[in-house]
Amino acid sequence: MTAWVPPDALGRRILCGTEYATVRYVGTVPPTAGIWLGVEWDDPQRGKHNGTHEGTQYFKCRHPRGGSFIRPNKANFGVDFLTAVKDRYGLNNEDNVHPGKESTLFFGRTVEFVGMDSIIEQQRQVHRLNQLVDISVRECAVSHAGQKEEIGRTCANIRRIDLSKNLISSWETVTDIASQVQNLETLNISENKMKFPTTSISVSNAFLKLRILALNQTEITWTEVLLCAPGWPALEELYLTSNNITVLERPENVLQTLKLLDLSDNPLLDGNQLHQIAHLPSLEQLMLRNTGISSIHFPDAGLGCKTEMFPSLKHLEIKDNKISQWSSINELDKLPSLRSLQCRNNPLMDTEKNQETLRQLIIAKIGQLEVLNKSEILPAERQGAELDYRKIFGSDWIAAGGHWNPERNKPSEEFLAAHPRYPSLCLKYGAPEEGELKRQQPLTLKNQLLTLTIKCPDKPEQKPLEKKLPDSMTIQRVKGLLFRLLKIPGSELKLSYESSKLEGKEVELDNDLKPLQFYSVENGDSVLVRW
Repeated sequence: MTAWVPPDALGRRILCGTEYATVRYVGTVPPTAGIWLGVEWDDPQRGKHNGTHEGTQYFKCRHPRGGSFIRPNKANFGVDFLTAVKDRYGLNNEDNVHPGKESTLFFGRTVEFVGMDSIIEQQRQVHRLNQLVDISVRECAVSHAGQKEEIGRTCANIRRIDLSKNLISSWETVTDIASQVQNLETLNISENKMKFPTTSISVSNAFLKLRILALNQTEITWTEVLLCAPGWPALEELYLTSNNITVLERPENVLQTLKLLDLSDNPLLDGNQLHQIAHLPSLEQLMLRNTGISSIHFPDAGLGCKTEMFPSLKHLEIKDNKISQWSSINELDKLPSLRSLQCRNNPLMDTEKNQETLRQLIIAKIGQLEVLNKSEILPAERQGAELDYRKIFGSDWIAAGGHWNPERNKPSEEFLAAHPRYPSLCLKYGAPEEGELKRQQPLTLKNQLLTLTIKCPDKPEQKPLEKKLPDSMTIQRVKGLLFRLLKIPGSELKLSYESSKLEGKEVELDNDLKPLQFYSVENGDSVLVRW
């Protein structure tokens, strides 16, 4: 008995056991009898050849051993959407209903109704389907929409659908399903290798309310994204990971409402591809994990200026890339709205052995950053990082022509290119003077001891004390020492310090776990104690 083959089998997605494949050929393969399906496996290790048998090429594969021939009875061409929903949620009539007979008196005659139990159960099932809001039919072999309008009649309240890893072969099938779900807000069709429109298409009303769309691992190109995008007028989040996207194009009058775009795990040609999407007006989150980019540059803005690109971007993820130069970090300070950055696992991160130092440098270079690698930047940490940066590169600044006297302050373009925030740090904290930039002596216990004056500004009767403390001493231990000296419970103390070089500037010592050196406390400074 010959197995049935759908008339549109060519190009369809199938399951064979647990393996996914695409039908590339339907027909005979002499000298054998009967119909064969030539398939290209998603996992090329499952295949045997490239579509060629005994010298005749029946189909082509991307991998030299990614193809096989199978009999049609081995192929599962999938089920319609509603069948999958009923199976997944235990609402399949055939499994749950046992038809019976029921008699009733109608105008003096006995009329026998067949399957009344079935009708009642069907009504119950329709009610249950209508109550479904979130539907997941992941890995349920969905291949087509089913009878026209049937989804809309039975699942009227659906808002969110997970259709990932099924047997959907074309974007047209997705549209057929979505057009019957009037209030669809979230759709995940990832891991479906399908055909997308390659030319301009008429705008469908199927996605008018769609806000979140996941198209990960669907082999969609950026050009195809833009061709479909006119049908997504309210889209806010778009996930496009692992699609082998290399080149981007500028969206024209589409994706204007997009707030989140995930392009992770796509081998972008270079960092300049980002310029193509830099004018999306609403974009707040951009994920570029493992995209191969080695540099970031915003050529429209000069040193110390803000770019007009990515005007709304708040969160940027560039971890697992090839960024090796500090110039790319400097460029991120040009983003006017950037608040959060993830940048782990780039070659740049290997330039500093001390990860804490690395973090401080990034914080000092990006002035508006509030979260770095998922860790909040507290005001004291920012102040400490900026003061340290100002001091560490102060000698280079002076050598390059910098001076505390504004009339003589002319740092070189080379220095400003390497440290574009340095002038603003000088305005914020004052320009460093040569006296405070003496080269540090080799670290010995003697050199690490700080001579500090302990003052109690709210208690004038308390005379100032002079103490020598190691710069590695934590604020918590300092409080413990002061408790013994002043007979005050350490937990009630509030500490700050005044720099001998920055008169009138008081810095709060608000993190008990940090050492004095974290706050750039130096010899001759005063620790102010309040309770």
